[in-house]
Amino acid sequence: MAKVSIQPLGDRVLVKQVEEKEQIKGGIIIPDAAKEKSQEATVVALGTGKLDENGKKSAFEVKVGDKVLIAKYGGTEVKCGEEKFTLLREDDILAILK
Repeated sequence: MAKVSIQPLGDRVLVKQVEEKEQIKGGIIIPDAAKEKSQEATVVALGTGKLDENGKKSAFEVKVGDKVLIAKYGGTEVKCGEEKFTLLREDDILAILK
């Protein structure tokens, strides 16, 4: 994956969603507009860290390259060049996939 020119701030994480394979059911091709967004993603960049009440930065539970499961409607879709990414809070990451 190419280097991305987006640096998240605070407790935000930049992820690239995994493209779902096109499925043909009963000879019907489902158009892209009707497909659901994948909840599986790869962490591309981490923010600067969340500050606690004492002003200390909390460590992220995920790292760049982790495969994660994200909230279905969480985050904001952003475009960098031709690639689409999702920018979301670390709280919107539901699990790390092993």
